[in-house]
Amino acid sequence: MLFCLFQQVEEEVVMFCPMICREVLQTGIGSSKNYAIKLPQRVNPAVLGLILDYCRLHQVRGRSNKERKTFDEKFIRLDTKKLCELTSGADSLQLRPFVDLTSRTLARMIVGKTPEEIRDTFHLSDDLTEEEKLEPLRNRTDDPRIRLLNRLYARKRRIESKRNIKDCRD
Repeated sequence: MLFCLFQQVEEEVVMFCPMICREVLQTGIGSSKNYAIKLPQRVNPAVLGLILDYCRLHQVRGRSNKERKTFDEKFIRLDTKKLCELTSGADSLQLRPFVDLTSRTLARMIVGKTPEEIRDTFHLSDDLTEEEKLEPLRNRTDDPRIRLLNRLYARKRRIESKRNIKDCRD
């Protein structure tokens, strides 16, 4: 058994997370409550519990890919806030398969939606002026979210310009 900051966890389950595995192997921590593995700030007890549930099922030998896929499909039926927390937590723990699963789910939620619908889905405020919405956002860090928003806003600009041309003709 290894001790994480919030709970006692089976060693083979925790070792499924590369970040925790490195901590244990390099420093030897996790052997007792006094030397518990400190988790990243984005991993709260609820998020850790869900991530460990995922790890438990995927770490057990003898499970078929079909069983894992069925589990994943049921497991990700969560609200957007929880999915974002899980994605962030799994990313902090460097658990790539889980990040991929939650990211694909979030991507499916926004495919084909307008920026306004995406804001509604994720409960984001609209703090841009109409002029700012029509300008491409600066993307200094090559953030894929900003690239996506720029594509969505570009589509909106094309639609607006077509409407304006049509209105001028009428």
